[in-house]
Amino acid sequence: MNPDEIRSTFFDFFGDRGHLLLPPSSVVSSDDSLLFTNAGMNQFRPYYLGERPPPHRRLMSSQPCVRTVDIDNIGYTTRHSTSFEMLGNFAFSDYFKLESMSWALKLLTDGFGLDRDRLWVTVFSTDDESFVLWQKLGFPTDRIQRLGIEDNYWSMGVPGPGGPNSELFYDRGPSFGRSGGPSVNSERYLELWNLVFMQDVRGNSDEEILGPLPGRHVDTGLGLSRLQLVLSGGRHVQELDPLLPKVRELTGSSSPSVRIVVDHLRTSLLLLDAGVAPGNDGRSYVLRRLLRRAMRHLHLLGVTDPVLGQLIGHPLVSREERAFTRTLVRGQNILQRALDRGSLPVELVFKLHETHGFPVELTEEIARERGFKVDRAGFDTLMASHRSRS
Repeated sequence: MNPDEIRSTFFDFFGDRGHLLLPPSSVVSSDDSLLFTNAGMNQFRPYYLGERPPPHRRLMSSQPCVRTVDIDNIGYTTRHSTSFEMLGNFAFSDYFKLESMSWALKLLTDGFGLDRDRLWVTVFSTDDESFVLWQKLGFPTDRIQRLGIEDNYWSMGVPGPGGPNSELFYDRGPSFGRSGGPSVNSERYLELWNLVFMQDVRGNSDEEILGPLPGRHVDTGLGLSRLQLVLSGGRHVQELDPLLPKVRELTGSSSPSVRIVVDHLRTSLLLLDAGVAPGNDGRSYVLRRLLRRAMRHLHLLGVTDPVLGQLIGHPLVSREERAFTRTLVRGQNILQRALDRGSLPVELVFKLHETHGFPVELTEEIARERGFKVDRAGFDTLMASHRSRS
């Protein structure tokens, strides 16, 4: 199935079950607590909190999202990406766990043709109700795993709605690693669908629950690219991107660096189309960081000419690349000499960042590859002192 076929199958299924399709929100979040839209439920936050009534008790959407929390995993795992499309069905004080679970199971097997015997599920460690419901839906006990708050509790990462979740995984087979389920191997057992049972008001952490929401709600997210990857039998999620053959041809490589370049260019183009420009603060700095990481990995592959702008056809990228090329070469040379001497003083890290325009995140990445660790607390202290003097 191609992406359009996956979307139409999803919308037909939930449309038949009374869900109203809403357009996606901008990837640039309107929520002041977030830089970017990081989940399909972001635009529905006021409905979950009871601040506004939803336009319908059952909704569905397809939402472009950006998350950089896993940026260091990009290219090295088969499943991570900094931008993705999330298909979701949502309910507000309407259906809850049983319907969410049974419909997800039916759509994955009957709608998308996945083998039921290769599906696994996880539930929050104390959520006995969900465990029993999966059993009633025919899941054998040995394919239902209980995981803790880090894996099976969902929130936006900021104060607001949250709740325990149950996730569905697909076993891609022994070529992806050892058996044992999602708790053992998250590469072989690929997470496809997250069913969140929104019932809590979260404080400053997932451990701080301030009380119940005004109602019990449902928020689900099915990763379109991951589902397409499983349906196509592919190995890496970046294989689905039409930029990959171009970057492989340009570099003559299939290394993780190629996948990093492809991922970062795709997300950069998404942000540029949303009106974000490279800069030194907030969203603009995230975009700049993505472009500079892509440049650095192209340099590692021997491509030192400015080609990123040509690859995605955007003049802002070409301008950013020309401005950063000399900085990249100069900064890498200074940093490599220090690492060759066996030390990385925090004062040098700060000088690279402030004087030479060499981002501290890039210094951290290069240092980590050489077995060094940046004193980030010391760097932050120097930066705060510098800003105070300025």
